[in-house]
Amino acid sequence: MASLVSNEFQNYAPASNLLQNERIRNLMESGIRIYHFGFGQSPFPVMETAVEALRENAGQNAYLPVTGLPGLRQCIADFHVRYDGISVDPGDIIVGPGSKELIFLLLRVFQGDIIVISPSWTTYKPQIILARHTPHIIHTSMSTDWKITPESLSMFLEAYNLSKNKLLILNNPDNPTGTSYSESELQELSKIFRENNILVLSDEIYARLRFDQGHFTIAKVYPEGTILSSGLSKWASAGGWRLGYHIYPPGLSELREAVRSGASHTYTCAAAPVQYASVKMLKDVSGCHDYILHTTRIMDVVSDFCYRELTSIGVKALKPTAGYYIFPDFSIIRDKLRRYGIDTCEQMCEAMLEECAVAVIAGGPAFLRPLDELTVRLCFVNFDGTKALCESRKNGLQTKLQDNFILEHCRPVYEGIQALKSWVLKKLEI
Repeated sequence: MASLVSNEFQNYAPASNLLQNERIRNLMESGIRIYHFGFGQSPFPVMETAVEALRENAGQNAYLPVTGLPGLRQCIADFHVRYDGISVDPGDIIVGPGSKELIFLLLRVFQGDIIVISPSWTTYKPQIILARHTPHIIHTSMSTDWKITPESLSMFLEAYNLSKNKLLILNNPDNPTGTSYSESELQELSKIFRENNILVLSDEIYARLRFDQGHFTIAKVYPEGTILSSGLSKWASAGGWRLGYHIYPPGLSELREAVRSGASHTYTCAAAPVQYASVKMLKDVSGCHDYILHTTRIMDVVSDFCYRELTSIGVKALKPTAGYYIFPDFSIIRDKLRRYGIDTCEQMCEAMLEECAVAVIAGGPAFLRPLDELTVRLCFVNFDGTKALCESRKNGLQTKLQDNFILEHCRPVYEGIQALKSWVLKKLEI
């Protein structure tokens, strides 16, 4: 019998982060002790305001407008005015069951070439392929903080004969590196985007998790060409709620309407109870702000601990500025690993799991990096966020969290990093 799968999807693989998370969870449930640094899910509880609202609206069972409740779109617009200082028309917003689905629909209806940055989130390239496009990859390095620059972008455009229509996916703050673009960097890049007719899908799902609260959106300096993607998964710790949205500039209404039509023929609308609950949550302005301030300061101290501990033994890394991730390079032990036939990041990660019970995701092809580059994505969220958040609130925002906070309230992170450090040091002694 002939294959039922299209040729281009014969070797199409599941999302590596989800696949690995299932594997590690199964091992942990079987009683094996593992320090799980492989999955980027918020450790914190959903705001109680939102939980109560979800209970109240559990009976909402009507199909809602494809683009989302008008009240919810107004709340989203107000949210971005408050945090990003941009003017948003609720009519330019599309709400969906997670930003993933909206990204895919945009890629599917877009006519032109799509550019993705290396390293990048593991889903961008597979979605580009699923949308029947060819991904064009622009590479970065740690020397440029894993960011594209006007120079690298110009060289990339000169090297490839791309079509008139171009869409670049920009993740800011970034997964997997934890880095963020500054206002001046985005201003310079916007000139290249404008000159070369490049639209930007700016995935800002981690924007509110910028540790210094200093996120700057490219929509502010390139409003006519930026489609802003975000949602509740990360800052609101509501990944399972699957509530995402896109904000389109008025000049791209043709794209917005094509996505809206695609949405009407696929998911119809985001879940009604979640939409109603999200309205109530976003209207709790002071509650949201307090939640953001406490959770980001916890993540700040945890990320700083991981960065200091790893770099103290010679592992290369950039200090994260936002989110849940650090993207260290273990080249310091490359020669030692080769003695055991370990040449790739994937082999190294298997050795880490087997020898020190630390689970991370290999950099390599999943993140559009070379297989022999010894980078990994380490997610520092494997702790009890409910207890940590309670302790942070008890201390008050004026009190600086110290390393003992990690030991007492984020102990799995502390122990896992120490186990990883010991493993690296043992390799260096060989």
